[in-house]
Amino acid sequence: MSTQDIVLDREGLAEVPVIEPGHTLASVTEKISDIVLVRPLSIGWVAGFLACASLVGVLGVAVGYLFYKGTGIWGINIPVGWGFAIVNFVWWIGIGHAGTLISAILHLLRQSWRNSINRFAEAMTLFAVMCAGVFPLIHVGRPWLAYWLFPIPNTMGVWPQFRSPLLWDVFAVSTYATISAVFWYTGLIPDLATLRDRATTPIPRFIYGALALGWRGEARHWHRYESAYLLLAGLSTPLVLSVHTVVSFDFAISIMPGWHTTVFPPYFVAGAIYSGFAMVLILAIPVRAVYNLKDMITERHLENAAKVMLATGLIVAYGYILEIYMAWYSGPKSIDWFTVHNRFFGPYAGPYWALWICNIIIPQVLWIKSVRRSPFLLFLISLVVLAGMWLERFVIVILSLHRDFVPSSWGMYYPTKWDWATYFGTIGLFLMLIFLFVRVLPMISIFEIRMLLPEAEAKHK
Repeated sequence: MSTQDIVLDREGLAEVPVIEPGHTLASVTEKISDIVLVRPLSIGWVAGFLACASLVGVLGVAVGYLFYKGTGIWGINIPVGWGFAIVNFVWWIGIGHAGTLISAILHLLRQSWRNSINRFAEAMTLFAVMCAGVFPLIHVGRPWLAYWLFPIPNTMGVWPQFRSPLLWDVFAVSTYATISAVFWYTGLIPDLATLRDRATTPIPRFIYGALALGWRGEARHWHRYESAYLLLAGLSTPLVLSVHTVVSFDFAISIMPGWHTTVFPPYFVAGAIYSGFAMVLILAIPVRAVYNLKDMITERHLENAAKVMLATGLIVAYGYILEIYMAWYSGPKSIDWFTVHNRFFGPYAGPYWALWICNIIIPQVLWIKSVRRSPFLLFLISLVVLAGMWLERFVIVILSLHRDFVPSSWGMYYPTKWDWATYFGTIGLFLMLIFLFVRVLPMISIFEIRMLLPEAEAKHK
């Protein structure tokens, strides 16, 4: 193939480099599938997996002790009845948004650059939602009665309160997880058939063959696949907006200062995409280096992800400024202005100033093209953004609760070792699932990359 091996979008309006020159259909299939079928386990992979598994063990101990002793082992108190559980729940749900955005919305917009990163972004979505789901289950205090949240017939007449946004969370997050899982699995079917055909031992051949659902690559198979994939993309697209909007309602429909604001739905959605793309870069940059995938996950992919981060970061900055303006507009003696003043100069001023530095100030270097194309700098900036978005959720939850309307309802929140153990345990769970994913399933969509090669070659003949 020529050095002009690039891919045009389907309207031919813009050049979008997808992979570096020199690839053929066979080389793409071989390079991606060999990571799963041929490449031996490295010492680094085993060490990383065991480290993450040990954190999962910490999570198990923390949750087991929680069930034994109750939520009193956490730092929650009166007035701070919501602590790390809600902070981490919102943080993990936000991380899961980039996968659906990349897979569904960019597919509908026919953006070819998504093809190299959509597969592990979708997996990231599922794993992040799984980690988020841990916290609503355990923070209710009686997790063995969590099934009461579902509208199932029962003899006690204990029906869910459908006017509660916490119940809306159950339906929104469960729907999001279901559609995302089906969407992810549907996209995997052709590649599972490829692994089935290339497997040399009977057990992997049987497992991948069963998961491939009899796929043979016939014309009717492709027709049904494309119809189903397009339909699922259409169903997934509104979920990107609706899920975190519903999560924001946990706060916005209350009368609590710092929560009762109409900017929360779009502000939460933008923040979710912001942190989600940061996690995509944190995963993509080491993966492309360790597995030598720089010719498929190119600097153009990293730059486009950085541009999305920059755009959504500006929306988040607008939300911060609008909150301050509306508090100022309410008057110097209003409770809203007190809340803003408390954030800047109160006992939790440090996390609030760090939030501004991490989410707004440092990411402005993404205006520089050389920074957007530097994997190392992007990795560092993404880590900073993830930390900043966690601090944002901490500020929203804790700083709005710790000083209520009257001084007699003021108090401080200090997370305990069990709060931190649960949080880091879910990080270990997330990374352990990522480690497993890159070893047992193709992390890049084989057939989507292959479909683009002849299209580009025909265009430049």
